[in-house]
Amino acid sequence: MPSYTAPVRETRFVLDNVLGLERYSNIPGFENATPDMVEAILTEGGRFAAEVLAPLNRVGDEEGCTRNADGSVTTPPGFKEAWDQFVAGGWTTLSAPEEYGGQGLPQVVATAISEYLLSANQAFEMYHGLTAGAIASILVKGSEEQKRIWLPNMVAGRWTGTMNLTEPHCGTDLGLLKTRAEPQADGSYKISGTKIFISSGEHDLAENIVHLVLAKITGAPDNVKGISLFIVPKFLVSEDGSIGERNGVSCGSIEEKMGIHGNSTCVMNYDESTGWLVGEPEKGLAAMFIMMNAARLGVGLQGLAQGEVAYQNAVTYARDRRQGRALVPGEREPDARADPIIVHPDVRRMLLEARAFNEAARAFILWGALQVDLSRKAQTEEERESANDLISLLTPVIKGYLTDKGFEAAVNMQQVYGGHGYIREWGMEQFVRDARIAQIYEGTNGIQALDLVGRKLGQNGGRAIQAFFRIIGEETGAAKSDGQVGQLAAALERASGDLQQATMWLMQNGMANPNNAGAAAYPYMTMMGIVSLGLMWLRMASASARALAEGSEDAAFHETKLVLARFFAERIMPETNALRRKIEAGADSIMALPAEAF
Repeated sequence: MPSYTAPVRETRFVLDNVLGLERYSNIPGFENATPDMVEAILTEGGRFAAEVLAPLNRVGDEEGCTRNADGSVTTPPGFKEAWDQFVAGGWTTLSAPEEYGGQGLPQVVATAISEYLLSANQAFEMYHGLTAGAIASILVKGSEEQKRIWLPNMVAGRWTGTMNLTEPHCGTDLGLLKTRAEPQADGSYKISGTKIFISSGEHDLAENIVHLVLAKITGAPDNVKGISLFIVPKFLVSEDGSIGERNGVSCGSIEEKMGIHGNSTCVMNYDESTGWLVGEPEKGLAAMFIMMNAARLGVGLQGLAQGEVAYQNAVTYARDRRQGRALVPGEREPDARADPIIVHPDVRRMLLEARAFNEAARAFILWGALQVDLSRKAQTEEERESANDLISLLTPVIKGYLTDKGFEAAVNMQQVYGGHGYIREWGMEQFVRDARIAQIYEGTNGIQALDLVGRKLGQNGGRAIQAFFRIIGEETGAAKSDGQVGQLAAALERASGDLQQATMWLMQNGMANPNNAGAAAYPYMTMMGIVSLGLMWLRMASASARALAEGSEDAAFHETKLVLARFFAERIMPETNALRRKIEAGADSIMALPAEAF
C-alpha cells in the first residue's frame, strides 16, 4: 500500500527563501499570509491530505463511481464523508474573495495546498479544483446578480462546479459544437445538447452542481465566433437562494477510463434545461478561457503531484529492496548477500531525475501562482501587466511540460520497482494511470505547444518572451561569478541561448511556412520547460548557498539542494542543444509522406 507525506519543508523553502512571500505583505490578501499562518495552513492541509485523502485513493480507484438507475451518481465509499470534512475545515474557501465567504488568501498559498490534495487523491481534488475554476469565470464575467446567487454556496463547498465544452464530434475544434441555446421571454435560455468527458459532472458530494456550458444561441454564427457561455445548474434556485426543482440536465453514463476512477467523468445530456447567459452573447469562449487557464495551471500541478507521490514511494522501496552488488567493491555491504538497489547508478538516475523535476516544478508553479496574484492585486498597472504577461506566456509550458515530465517521473518510479511496479498491490501502476490523463485534457500537450508558439510568443509584439529572456539574463549574469552556483548559471545561460536561437529561427521561418512552426512547437515547449526549471534551480541553489554562508542549522538540506542543482545542470539542461537542432531541421521530413503512406 503506497503512502504519502506532504512536503511541507520543501514548500516553505520555496515560499520563504525563493519567492520571499513576506515581501508582498503590502498587497491585499498577503497581509494575512504571515509565516506562522502559512506554516499552520500547510501543516494541517498536509495532515488532511495524508491521513484522510490518501487512504481513499486506492478505494476510489477500485470502487469507482456508480451511476444509478435514476441517473444519479454515487461516489466511492468514504468520499462523501471526506468532502464533508474538507468543507467543514474551510479548505474550499482559502483564496476566494471575502465578500463571498472566502478567506482572501493568496492564490500561491491555495496552490501549495492543492499539490498535497492532488498527490494524496487526484480524483477527489478534481471536484474542488473544477469548482474553483468555475468561480473564477463567474467572478470575472458574471453579473452582480449571478455572483450573489451562485458564488457564496460554491465558495463554501455546498455547491460544486464543472466546465462543459467537449461534444462527441468536437474536442479542440469548438467551432463545431452543436449544443443550442433558445432565448426565453424571461431572459433565460433553454439549453439542448450532449457533452462528453465532463469531470465531476454528477455526484453526491454537494447539494447542487453549477455547470458552465458552451452553446450557440439560435441564429448565432455556426463557428467559434458564435459560442456563448451559460450557467446551467443541476437544481434551479429560488429567489431566497434555496434549492428548487430539478433542471433538465442528467448524466447519461459514466465514461469507462484508464485512471482517476474516483472522479465521475460523465456524458451530460441537456434537454431544454434552463440556463443563464454569462457575459456577452457570442463571447463565451473568452469567458470560458478564464476557467480553462485556471484549469491548465491546475493540471500542470497534477503532473508535479503524481511525480512527487510516486517518487516518495520509489525512494523508500529503493532503500529497502536488495538486488545485486554495488559496482564499486568498497561500497558493498560486507555481511550482506545483496545491496539495496539505491546503490546502482541507473536507479539513482531515475530517482534523481524525478526529484530534480519535482523540486523545480514546485518552485515553477508556485512562481506562476504568484504571478496570478500579482496580475490581479499588484499596486501598479505596470506590475500587473508584467505579471499577466509572464503567466500568459508560461501557462502552456506549466500545463504541457510539467504533465509530460510528471508522467515520465511516475513511469520511472514504477520502473524502480521492477516487476513489483506492474503489480497492483504496490500502487505504482495507479500513479501511472492517473498521471496519464493530465497530458490529454484541458487541451492536449500538442495544443499547448501550438498555443505557445502560435499565440503567446508574438503577443504584444513579443513583450512577454523578451521579459522572460531579460529575467534569465539578469539572474545568470549576477550569479556567474558566485563560486557555489557559477557553473549552474553558465549552464542556464547556454540553455537560454539555445532557446533564444530557436525563437529567432521561428520568427524567420514560421511565418513563411506555418508547418515549420507546427513541427517546432513541441520541442520548443520542451526547451522552454527545461530553461524555466533551470531558472528555478538557479534561484533555489542561490538561496541554499546564502543559507549555508549564513550558518544555517539545516546544512544537509541546503547541501542536497546544491547537488540536485548540479545534477540538473549536467544531466538535463544540455538537452536544449539537441532540441534546438530538431527545431532547425524544419518540417520537410515530417510533411514529406502522403497520408496514404502511413
